[in-house]
Amino acid sequence: MDRVEKSQEKFKQLFGEGVTAAHATDPDFQDILSHFIFGEVFYQGNLDDKMRELITLVVLATNQTLPQLKAHVSAALNVGLTAVEIKEAVYQCAPYIGFPKTLNAINEVNEVFKSKNIALPIESQKNVVEDNRFDKGLSVQVEIFGDVTAKVREGAPENQKHIQDYLSSFCFGDFYTRSGLDLKTRELLTLCIITALGGAEGQVKAHVQGNKNVDNDKEILITAITHCLPYIGFPRTLNALTCVNEIIPEN
Repeated sequence: MDRVEKSQEKFKQLFGEGVTAAHATDPDFQDILSHFIFGEVFYQGNLDDKMRELITLVVLATNQTLPQLKAHVSAALNVGLTAVEIKEAVYQCAPYIGFPKTLNAINEVNEVFKSKNIALPIESQKNVVEDNRFDKGLSVQVEIFGDVTAKVREGAPENQKHIQDYLSSFCFGDFYTRSGLDLKTRELLTLCIITALGGAEGQVKAHVQGNKNVDNDKEILITAITHCLPYIGFPRTLNALTCVNEIIPEN
């Protein structure tokens, strides 16, 4: 199949029959979009459609492109993702984009779930309590980043140590410990989230190393970042690839 045929097949798989409203008003633009995203990018690399849709969801949530997010919640269900997996991917955005934007995304997810008679709330994936969220979070943090975690904590100025505590208990304790998505998936999604943010190259580099440490290899990272490209543009994509090459040089 050529890329036009591939895009038509993939679009039908994700969204069903029919065309978008943009085909009526901007057919040339919509063809460029569809053929590139669904005829080329979706076929680059070896990520399956479930992972690609999880990446799409978190990037759209980060961008706050909510109409497209809503459409891709349906697409995510169509390729076999569960309600739990979709919710957990969106929840994973909170430490990086903040609560208000994450709540906006959650509202879109909930609207789709309600339209498809998916009962809310879905089952809890929580695995920590107040007494252990810090310790469990720190344990996950060390699993991802290794000895550098202790060095960063020790090196924090006294008046900023609370930020390191929040990082361990909130980001890694409240979110990374949850069920529904495994650690490798959460770390890959995090890389895509901070790539989409732009201006966070220091954190991108840290999470490239984190992904490497949890066995997401360079080809997976390149494919994931490539999948972000249509939604974030070339500048942020190229910046992220520069970070990948710096941390994991070509042989």
